[in-house]
Amino acid sequence: MPIDPALSHEEFADRIPPRKRLIGLDLGTKTIGLALSDLGLSIASPLETIRRKKFGLDAARLIELCKEHEVAGLVIGLPLNMDGSEGPRAQATRAFARNLSALTDLPMTFWDERLSTVAVTRTLIDADRSRARRAELVDKMAAAYILQGLLDRLGFLSQSDDRDD
Repeated sequence: MPIDPALSHEEFADRIPPRKRLIGLDLGTKTIGLALSDLGLSIASPLETIRRKKFGLDAARLIELCKEHEVAGLVIGLPLNMDGSEGPRAQATRAFARNLSALTDLPMTFWDERLSTVAVTRTLIDADRSRARRAELVDKMAAAYILQGLLDRLGFLSQSDDRDD
């Protein structure tokens, strides 16, 4: 069985230096939605959507953005089934992470992305966005939703650490 490059959330948090950003990824079959954190690791903002071509080209663009924004780690949405099991999309996501780990030393962690696209789409519908505009926004907003989930978790972890002192 291949080695999974993803760290636990706690291990991941330990590897992120202060005042560095994270990138969140929502891996789709046709696109990769990207989101970027602020330097304080408290807010995730949609960044861009990569139209998938070939892994090498997609990875090169992602690594370029990581360098441009001085990113210290990657948060990858893991598309679990509703019962928590892993299907073909989760396996493809793990394969993407393994292949990417051969090209970068950035630490990676997975975040359960169940219902992230549904939640984002509902928000865009509530905001009265057209179908075309929703299609344009949903991937990078789903990435922001994924990244925000981990940022909230990391905030909880740091608060727990403060209380232990």
